[in-house]
Amino acid sequence: MLFSRPSGSGSPHFLLSLLLLAAWETGRGQLRYSVPEEAKHGTFVGRIAQDLGLELAELVPRLFRVASKGRGDLLEVNLQNGILFVNSRIDREELCGRSAECSVHLEVIVDGPLQVFHVEVEVRDINDNPPTFSVMEQKISISESRLLDSRFPLEGASDADVGENAMLTYKLSSNEYFILDIINKKDKGKFPVLVLRKLLDREENPQLKLILTAMDGGKPELTGSISLLILVLDVNDNAPVFDKSIYEVKMYENQANQTSVIRLNASDMDEGMNKEIVYSFSFLVPPIIRRKFLINERTGEIRINDAIDFEDSNIYEIHVDATDKGNPPMVGHCTVLVEILDENDNPPEVVVTSLSLPVKENAQVGTVIALISVSDHDSGANGQVTCSLTPQVPFKLVSTFKNYYSLVLDSILDRESISDYELVVTARDGGSPSLSATASVSVEVADVNDNAPVFAQPEYTVFVKENNPPGSHIFTVSARDADAQENARVSYSLVERRVGERALSSYVSVHAESGRVFALQPLDHEELELLQFQVSARDAGVPALGSNVTLQVFVLDENDNAPTLLGAPAGGAVSELVSRSVGAGHVVAKVRAVDADSGYNAWLSYELQPPAGGVQSLFRVGLYTGEISMARALDEADAPRQRLLVLVKDHGEPALTATTTVLVSLVDNGQTPKASSRVLSGGAGPETALMDVNVYLIIAICAVSSLLVLTLVLYTALRCSTSPATAGACGLGKPTLVCSSAVGSLSYSQQRRQKVCSGEVPPKTDLMAFSPSLTPCPVADVGVEEQSNGGDQPGKVGHCVFIFCICFMNNYFCQCIFFETMSLFPKESIRIFNRRKPGYPPTRRKRHSFRALKTVSIHIVKII
Repeated sequence: MLFSRPSGSGSPHFLLSLLLLAAWETGRGQLRYSVPEEAKHGTFVGRIAQDLGLELAELVPRLFRVASKGRGDLLEVNLQNGILFVNSRIDREELCGRSAECSVHLEVIVDGPLQVFHVEVEVRDINDNPPTFSVMEQKISISESRLLDSRFPLEGASDADVGENAMLTYKLSSNEYFILDIINKKDKGKFPVLVLRKLLDREENPQLKLILTAMDGGKPELTGSISLLILVLDVNDNAPVFDKSIYEVKMYENQANQTSVIRLNASDMDEGMNKEIVYSFSFLVPPIIRRKFLINERTGEIRINDAIDFEDSNIYEIHVDATDKGNPPMVGHCTVLVEILDENDNPPEVVVTSLSLPVKENAQVGTVIALISVSDHDSGANGQVTCSLTPQVPFKLVSTFKNYYSLVLDSILDRESISDYELVVTARDGGSPSLSATASVSVEVADVNDNAPVFAQPEYTVFVKENNPPGSHIFTVSARDADAQENARVSYSLVERRVGERALSSYVSVHAESGRVFALQPLDHEELELLQFQVSARDAGVPALGSNVTLQVFVLDENDNAPTLLGAPAGGAVSELVSRSVGAGHVVAKVRAVDADSGYNAWLSYELQPPAGGVQSLFRVGLYTGEISMARALDEADAPRQRLLVLVKDHGEPALTATTTVLVSLVDNGQTPKASSRVLSGGAGPETALMDVNVYLIIAICAVSSLLVLTLVLYTALRCSTSPATAGACGLGKPTLVCSSAVGSLSYSQQRRQKVCSGEVPPKTDLMAFSPSLTPCPVADVGVEEQSNGGDQPGKVGHCVFIFCICFMNNYFCQCIFFETMSLFPKESIRIFNRRKPGYPPTRRKRHSFRALKTVSIHIVKII
């Protein structure tokens, strides 16, 4: 503490003094200053900005402000120089009353970031209040018969100051009858008493005038005085006497009315009427005590008459007179000190200020949300307050000063889990039972863009019929964003890529807001079976977040292609020469046709139009083979030229057809047919090989049947003698895919190449026959290996021969079952042959089944 004394002569005031205690505790800061009361406006208190470590230039931008409870205009800060000064008159007695310590608590708040500093300014007492008495003159009636050393209590003076400035001493004016005695009351200062040192004689001095002076301990010393008028009474010479001159009573506050406080007892040595005593409050008792207490004039019992509150006053000083009925009456005096004990009858008070809302969900741990102050009017343990917060919330209370807390963020927030918090701050005192108070704090969590849009599933499968109208809606994608407002507004777009030679955007488009996917042009199954692409969903946050979903669009076939006849001359008929000697069942010609569609739409059947007039036809046509054969043997009556009209029809709905005319010329046995034109000649190439598949199969059946047993024995012996490296080449492994060949008109699938634009997924084959004990070794590759090795490796040859046997048997039995089923129940056979797979189009299953049958047949032919 620094003191400076006035330099000018005759100045009645001290210069300013400054107390600075810069003690920063862990997690909080506090400054202490000191200033005397009654300081003038503008008196320097301290350089608060410098002591807090703040730059003068940042006071205004950071909204430097000072707040205090109660009167907030006593002290002010100059934002230009950061000096704390006295703004208005500070009267310690008005501010703190009789309290020994008097301080002004300030809260210094700055923003960016939010910081709170606690400043305590002690108001020092100066001796500016002289001792005062409640009255100017006090009359005391004293009988002349009073004995020496009789004591007469006097009203003490009071001093509004504290400490040394309120320590009073008394002095009595010079006289020969009385002296002044001082009684030190417990914690209540000094109590003046007149003591009779010389007997009174009313005839000599019927009254005496004395001056009682009270002096305080301040420098300079201040005084106050009261006039004492001593009235000397005659006659009754024994006054009532109490058992004690001072009674001390302790009682709890909030006692009910009419509760007994104490029963006083006084006695009088006189007789008769002079002995009868009447109790009453002394004239020294102030009106407030008279309202709160009653005294029974006969029994001397004091009772409560009004509410007793410790917070109003914790002690009551009651002066009681006991007056006899003599003439003149004699009076005895005593003092009752009633000490009020505190009860826990005041709940704490909670005040929430400086809310920083809303709080962003990405706010750092330790961010200050609000400032909280608590208080309790009780004392001792009843006034000690602890503060707590609603459990299991991502916030906590941090004590910054006595009864001051900061509400700070304790863990990471997630608005998508909890968007707002209703916090309850509970303040509980230390009384028994304890009392509590609560304050609610609503904390709203502001959204940040931390969640990308999410689709319900990562991939969608869509089936669309071909030849759809341009701009038709085929699907709707939808993504959900857990964020809010702009961060949750989702827009959709295509992930552009190339589909063959064209851009994806030429096929489909997606609406940016609704997610509706549209086909921009008619889709053609024959051109594009599968269109696989991705749709992106992005939100409107900053930065934007997004995710993708995959759409697999399967283009379903429709019957939009009529059968096409192979090898038929444009606009003409096909001529065939047939000998008249052929019998029934002789194959005359074969009609070949293909259909660009797939599945049922490409499954062709052949019909022979009946001749006009209802005449039975000489010929018949295979329903599914297209082979025209003799229905009966020829005779002389049959016309030499027969005109046949063959109708080729698919199984679509509605069915599409094509027709061709076959002209059959009947010749005698001596005439040899030089050439015949068949409808589906196809030229020398893959089609010629396919026409001879059945011949090769018959040869294979005969050859393999005779060598089957020998091959199995040879293979077993070779396997047993093979080295580990050779044995591992074709050991146990995954099942081998073996498929049967296509027959009849179902060979359409080899006439064109199917194009699947998925970007990632390879073609699938539906019809599979698994060999449980063989490693997948492609049959075509085995044949090549045999030719290259020239028989030098018998183990591999035996292995390949065994594979051939198994493939042949599988192929043979599959064809037998297939032919029998197709001939008896054509449609039912196709349904059984092509079993359903979830999400796999039936048209593709049929086509790949027939492809597999044909492929295996070609492999067997190559091996043979």
